[in-house]
Amino acid sequence: MKCSATETVRKFYAQFASDDQVLVLINADPDAIASAIAVKRLLWRKVASVTLSNINIIKRPDNIAMIRLIGTQLTHISQIKADQHTRFVIVDSQPDHNKLFQQFNFDVIIDHHPQTNSEAPFKDVRPEYGANASILTEYLKAAKIKPSAKLATALFLGIKTDTHDFERQTLIEDIRAFQFLFRYANMHLVRRIELADLTPDFLKYFEIALRTRRIRKQKAFIHLGKVQNPDICVIIADFFMRLNNVNWSIVSGCYKNMLVIIFRNDGIRKNAGKLAKQSFAAFGSAGGHKSVARAEIPVNNLEGAATVQDDHAILLWVMRCIERSTKRRKPKVQKTV
Repeated sequence: MKCSATETVRKFYAQFASDDQVLVLINADPDAIASAIAVKRLLWRKVASVTLSNINIIKRPDNIAMIRLIGTQLTHISQIKADQHTRFVIVDSQPDHNKLFQQFNFDVIIDHHPQTNSEAPFKDVRPEYGANASILTEYLKAAKIKPSAKLATALFLGIKTDTHDFERQTLIEDIRAFQFLFRYANMHLVRRIELADLTPDFLKYFEIALRTRRIRKQKAFIHLGKVQNPDICVIIADFFMRLNNVNWSIVSGCYKNMLVIIFRNDGIRKNAGKLAKQSFAAFGSAGGHKSVARAEIPVNNLEGAATVQDDHAILLWVMRCIERSTKRRKPKVQKTV
């Protein structure tokens, strides 16, 4: 039986004591950042301290602008000492999503991505929701907490971003949360964050993408080579979805020892998360939603490891893997006697 919002929040609070040092871990994007800030607000004056920590390097201009303008303090995981914390929370992700998460035993998991095998004393996973921020907004309402303008703005942006302005999968609960937050959010801050300018060092990746792109059957394939941060793959993938003859955008880049592949589609075609899994789960981690997905593959797992330094060969390998998984088997013709 599904718990009421009030009962869910009561169970959430039951995981903590007044002397707890809480660590909230995220893979930072607008929805994750907003969710983490909401958790911190929920635990205000209920625990000894709350630290927000990101596992990724934040370089996307909108994320940087959001953190700066909302006034959020994030500590990178490399600076975290686990033994200084007594409770561990993960939001907008699950431990199986990244190896960096797996070094922690989580007391609380709150997420809206498809269910994995991860377990915790408190686990609230709702894959039908369009944004994790919608879930945390329900927690705030159930706890009778009126969000500050900055918290409301962050949650508002989290919903807006993860639902792609309600063009992606959403529930009526996402819309209700959005309407509730609209009363308190600062629209001037929303516009400033959404219109954050690209930094000059991102421009070279647009040049690479325009020069090396392959468009086949309305799918745009791009490999950017080595990237400063995987977020640039997301920016390029979103950019190519604006072309009128493209309904799939698949962008890859090598970051450290991983090949990161970002999937975008128009929400009408085959499920992006399923395509990512079918194409790349055998080589690394892969998954996502109907219109957005991601795969991360250790470069040592690529077929033909000798070609890792060859950007063109990697692009062809990505295309080949996807084409293999989408190729339909011809139905067998039954002979009539």
